[in-house]
Amino acid sequence: MRITDAKFSASSTRIAQKPSQRLPEFAFIGRSNVGKSSLINMLTGTSLAKTSGTPGKTRVVNHYLINGKWYLVDLPGYGYAQASEKFRRHLWEVIQDYINNSEELVMLFVLVDSRHDMQKIDLEFMASLAEREIPFGIIFTKADKLGPVALASQLEKNKQRILEDWESLPPVFVTSSQKASGKEELLSYIGTILNNLKSC
Repeated sequence: MRITDAKFSASSTRIAQKPSQRLPEFAFIGRSNVGKSSLINMLTGTSLAKTSGTPGKTRVVNHYLINGKWYLVDLPGYGYAQASEKFRRHLWEVIQDYINNSEELVMLFVLVDSRHDMQKIDLEFMASLAEREIPFGIIFTKADKLGPVALASQLEKNKQRILEDWESLPPVFVTSSQKASGKEELLSYIGTILNNLKSC
């Protein structure tokens, strides 16, 4: 699948504020500063998502209309340690309201920095998705920051950590926003899901 048209549709903090046009939604989430905005811009070939070196830039749920047929949804990051407890709680409520109540949510992609070990907060978040039977995949970001051997070793370590809690891996993608690697695989996966939805 190719993205030929991507445009901002709406920002919201509550599910009732979502765009009125009901279309399949593919949402992206991860710990603060995991490279989510850069990934979204790489996938869409735009600068729609605002990037920043400061964590916690995304504070609302942003819907981007893709090819007039589906929404790419940019969720606020979690685990922003420097924010106040009140603000972190507010962001968590925004995230949970969307995840629990969006009937159009088809797939949630959880972003993880490929350079680091799986964090407890990521594992707990994935476990909560499984408990609610919310389909999700994992995107390991910033793959260009490690050499091929180190990257392969770290990815294998993280996969084995996931398998300590799971019988099998969810869909896994490895991306680099700088080199646009993983773009074709991820968009192809989304395209396949959309085609399957059409045939249902």
